[in-house]
Amino acid sequence: MNIYQQIVNQKLKTLTPDDLIKYGKQYDIDVTKAQATNVLKLIRKKKHINIFNPDEKNQLLREIAQITSPDVARKLNQLFIKFTS
Repeated sequence: MNIYQQIVNQKLKTLTPDDLIKYGKQYDIDVTKAQATNVLKLIRKKKHINIFNPDEKNQLLREIAQITSPDVARKLNQLFIKFTS
């Protein structure tokens, strides 16, 4: 994992719900505060996460879909794609 990937993954773990909502709005992705809070709790529970790894990202998105909804997972995938491209 290169330094850019490490920075993005670390930033993901330190986001606040308001940050996630703000980034979502920048890309026309609506996420509620409750959804953002639940997603970030899940992310913080994981010891290691690499959203640049397709398998890890897809597993995370499946878990997000279970605790929120498939629609929220799809929206967050769009946001992850913006972060990683």
